[in-house]
Amino acid sequence: MPVGFIYAVLIITVVVIAAVAFAPGITVSRGGKILAFLALFILPLLSAGLGYEHHMDRSKQTTFCLSCHVMEPYGRSLHVDDPTWLPAAHYQNNRVPRDEACYTCHTDYVMYGTIKAKWRGLHHVYVQYFGDPKPPLHLYHPYNNRECLHCHLGSRSFEEGATHNADPQIMADIKSNKMSCLSSGCHDQIHNTTKLNEVKYWGREIAWKSNDEDDSATADCIGARIYWSFD
Repeated sequence: MPVGFIYAVLIITVVVIAAVAFAPGITVSRGGKILAFLALFILPLLSAGLGYEHHMDRSKQTTFCLSCHVMEPYGRSLHVDDPTWLPAAHYQNNRVPRDEACYTCHTDYVMYGTIKAKWRGLHHVYVQYFGDPKPPLHLYHPYNNRECLHCHLGSRSFEEGATHNADPQIMADIKSNKMSCLSSGCHDQIHNTTKLNEVKYWGREIAWKSNDEDDSATADCIGARIYWSFD
C-alpha cells in the first residue's frame, strides 16, 4: 500500500472530523448524519487499518529490525565471510530474501507470535526507550526447527543429505523437532555476536570506516549497503 495513499486517507479523515466538530449543525440533515458516521467511525477505522497493515509489512524488513541499536551486531553477523555461520550463509546466498532476512527465520517473534510473544514485544519497546538493553540477546525458548523446515522441507539437498540420512531416526527427529537443527556438531554457528571482532567479512556490500581509539561497533543501514563505524 503506497504511503501517500495512507496519508491522504488520514488527512481526509482529519478534515471531515474537523468539519463535523466545528459545524455540528450539518448533522441535522440525512446527508450530514451520513457524513458524521463516516467521520467518526468509518474513516478512523479505515485509517487505523491501513496504518496497521503498512507498519506490519514494514516491521518485516531487515532495516527495521536493525534500526534498534542493540540489533546492530546481528546485522554485522550477516556479512561474516564464513559459510559455517548460518545467518551469513543464508543472507549472502539469497536463501532468504535479504530485505526480510530476520523475519524469514523468526516468524514467531513478538508481534507475529502468540499472545505471550506479543507481550514480550511490548516489553522490548519499553526497554528500548526507557531501559537499558543488555547484549548479547537470548531467545526465550529453544529455536524451533519449524523455522528451518518451512523453507527446507521437501528440498532435495535436505531430504537426500548424507548426514540427515545417516540413521533413519535422524530425519524423523529433525522433522518432529526432537533433534534441533542447531545441535552441537550440526548447524550450531549462528549469529555469535561475541566473536565479531575476530572474523573476516564479506566485503562486497560493506565499506569499513575505523577509528583505532574506540573499537565499539555501530551500524547505519542504507538500502542494501551497511557501513560500519568505529567512532
